[in-house]
Amino acid sequence: MFAQRLALNAARGVFVRGGGAMRRGFSTASGEKKASSSASWALPLLIGAVGAGAYYYQGSDLKQVTLSTPSKPLDYQEVYNAIASILDNDDYDDGSYGPVLIRLAWHASGTYDKNTNTGGSNGATMRFDAEASHGANAGLAVARNILEPIKKKFPQISYGDLWTLAGVTAVQEMGGPIVPWRPGRVDAVSAAASPPEGRLPDAAQGQKHIRDIFYKMGFNDQEITALAGAHAVGRCHTDRSGYDGPWTRAPTTFSNDYYKRLLEEKWVERKWDGPKQFADKATGDLMMLPGDMAFYNDRTFYLQTYKYAKDENLFFKDFSAAFAKLLELGVPFPEGSTPLTLKPTTA
Repeated sequence: MFAQRLALNAARGVFVRGGGAMRRGFSTASGEKKASSSASWALPLLIGAVGAGAYYYQGSDLKQVTLSTPSKPLDYQEVYNAIASILDNDDYDDGSYGPVLIRLAWHASGTYDKNTNTGGSNGATMRFDAEASHGANAGLAVARNILEPIKKKFPQISYGDLWTLAGVTAVQEMGGPIVPWRPGRVDAVSAAASPPEGRLPDAAQGQKHIRDIFYKMGFNDQEITALAGAHAVGRCHTDRSGYDGPWTRAPTTFSNDYYKRLLEEKWVERKWDGPKQFADKATGDLMMLPGDMAFYNDRTFYLQTYKYAKDENLFFKDFSAAFAKLLELGVPFPEGSTPLTLKPTTA
């Protein structure tokens, strides 16, 4: 039975398993290409398993697989706490890596296409240049690199699990809702499974594009609006997306303020030499992207935006469900696995 299982894993060829309180110093007063399949995987033939090693043929080459020694189960609360401990950094943006870690988890997961069952966080294919070089992923090397010490401390966690857990940690440590999370992602050993560019939302587009992108992932309009609320934290950078500025005056606090700003501020097109974006008329300190304005201009999106602006608890509940769903898209979890609830260090 063991040899059969090892042979099956080898035949798959592509995947292998991976081996403080958040600051609150701010307050707010008020055409995808068709996926190619250029790599042809030969069915590996297992020919023996001896001691700590096993051998199989792939093509004409004899390969050796080292069998790992069983280790104690990973304590994911311990991993969570380790991630939480590195979030604050006075020298980065508004003093926190939290927003960029949410973006990493989001972009690693949001490439899923339900029609082809490809993409998503399983595989952690952003480790390879093919995906890391996508325009939408500019600047995410920062997030991947700061997590490397965590990976070294807990080598048995896969990158896919680490990145998505980091997103959950950031949401919760910045004051957001508890997000159920479970491990089980398997890291790709090559870029062969990398999704094509164009699966993530384009900030310059409106509601039709937004629906096209999110419907392919399997989300409805309510879930789309809930996920947009993550723009309560973080900011845009001219050297990454070309855009500039924060959405709210509390960019390291997770709240429903994104919806409040969208509805309560008067937004005018910013006069500058960068791409089209909007600024709040009163101060010019805040910004909204064309994609954000879809949640004001589209009636269905607007009605949901209004609900979230009035009821943060409702937003937290819906965001938690939608974000947990996003992180699990396309992941073949082991049968019987259940989500974990990880305790915030700020609790």
